[in-house]
Amino acid sequence: MKFITCFISLIFIVSCSPSQTITPVVEITSIAQPSLKPTFTTVLPSATIIPSITPTNTAIPCDPFTADFCITDGHFLLQRPFLSPANDSVDRTYPYASTADGTRDPHHGVEFQNSFGTPVHAAAEGAVIFAGPDKEGVYSPWQNFYGNLVVIQHGDGLFTLYAHLSKIDVETGEDVQVGGKIGEVGQSGAATGSHLHFEVRRGDVSDYFSTENPELWLIPRQSFGAMSLSILDANSIFQKAEITVHYYSASNEILGVYYLDTYHPQMTSSDENAAINDLPSGRYRITLIHNSHLYERWVDVESGKLTQVMIVVE
Repeated sequence: MKFITCFISLIFIVSCSPSQTITPVVEITSIAQPSLKPTFTTVLPSATIIPSITPTNTAIPCDPFTADFCITDGHFLLQRPFLSPANDSVDRTYPYASTADGTRDPHHGVEFQNSFGTPVHAAAEGAVIFAGPDKEGVYSPWQNFYGNLVVIQHGDGLFTLYAHLSKIDVETGEDVQVGGKIGEVGQSGAATGSHLHFEVRRGDVSDYFSTENPELWLIPRQSFGAMSLSILDANSIFQKAEITVHYYSASNEILGVYYLDTYHPQMTSSDENAAINDLPSGRYRITLIHNSHLYERWVDVESGKLTQVMIVVE
């Protein structure tokens, strides 16, 4: 297992389950959202609290093993595949490497919920290496899994996949510009309900497990940033955890709450095991329980930046 530093590029992945109904997008508002899960106090009232050192300005270079968090530029190279007024927010009910609470297969990408026929745009300039029905199952273990599919090569071993389209507007071998229309939202292949399944792959594009988390490649909105988390044991082995992230105002009021699960074990070939984009810049408190210990960490999120957090658990 490789150690994680601020200079390590983060890796990410996703697929759609053919038999599940797509759940509407759940947006975080300025009001804290009620949790459907028990609070930490209810679950483990006698949990041992592992204190966190008060965060200080991160050193340069920043070592996530010794600092509470590191602020980096990340590798935000991709535009959103939708333009206003379409929905360009990632579906929080089925994020990358999740199973939607065990109801679906581990997700190799992310979903954007939009109505049938909504235009889909290239996330970056590149060359179309595939455009058509996924009849042969080249990019997954199953035939017609992705339905009408567009795959774009962007250079440096980076690829983006756009699946379940109702219409394809490009051809294999065609060069596309960032923001160029490549197709329209549909529900072809193994999909229920109209949406775009969007993947980022590096290296061998035909390898179903070469995916990386698109949220760490998509450019954050203005005044928003992203966060990656690595929950490790002392041997640097990724650990499973349910993570709660509270967003605080300058006056210490809770403005929002986000719930993250660590990646499914099948998807642990990456340098982090949880991540989220589109976090308003500001102050956050991270909490999780592992082996009856409650861990917490205070971190900052900056506009257009990536906050890297590493928590070593017992």
